Amino acid sequence: MDIVNYKQDVWGREVLLGVSWDLLWLILMFAFLFIAVHAIILSRGERTELPSSEGARLVRHLMADRLFHWILAASVIVLIVTGVLPVMGIKFSWLTLHWIAGLVMTAAVVFHIVRSLFFKDLSLMRIQAADLDDPFDDAKKSGKYSLAQKGIHWAMTVLVLAVIATGLLLFSLMTTPWWSRDNWMSETNLGWTFVVHGLSTLGLVGLISLHIYFSLRPEKRFYTRSMLKGWISSDEHKSNHDTDLWLPQQETERVRESD
Repeated sequence: MDIVNYKQDVWGREVLLGVSWDLLWLILMFAFLFIAVHAIILSRGERTELPSSEGARLVRHLMADRLFHWILAASVIVLIVTGVLPVMGIKFSWLTLHWIAGLVMTAAVVFHIVRSLFFKDLSLMRIQAADLDDPFDDAKKSGKYSLAQKGIHWAMTVLVLAVIATGLLLFSLMTTPWWSRDNWMSETNLGWTFVVHGLSTLGLVGLISLHIYFSLRPEKRFYTRSMLKGWISSDEHKSNHDTDLWLPQQETERVRESD
């Protein structure tokens, strides 16, 4: 299985064309196998009672953060659908919708970066040495974010930034409402841009598959609810988090932006 495809330019030289989309099936296969094995292993373990969602409600995600999450999710899904389906042979008018979704995602990410740098506590997402034994100690409780949550955040950050950077480069070559098509990039650089754009897209496909799986697991659904409604219960907080590392405020109280 090839990782990249090549073509011949007008001078007969072999240049990069882009990533081999055969890798898509490999990514999907590995994601399916991981999900299946993980689900089987957990199903054989001892079942524990889930914490109650009743009682005091504690703020986990503010409205601005929830809106960013769902705008990013929607734009990424549109980008994947409009970018991957034509490669799979499903033909439709996709290009305009693709770059519009890309611009929406770019604007959302810029908003999130500014908000994170100036209005939020970045230390909550920092991976520290104390986090590394999380997978090996079932009794250990994390702060606001577990090692897995931090890891998927940083992996998503790298992939999304790679998609945006290469996408903007490709966008600059297109005819748009603001400028006409301009082939300013060399064939070699264009090929590498397509390769990075394609590989980061494939990475997002795999990562999103795992993210959706974990968000639907019974013991993790309270996190999904918190991304919809903003809160977790005090029992869910005590069962899953170290109160010395993260102690959120009640929903009825005034919440600082750094939370």
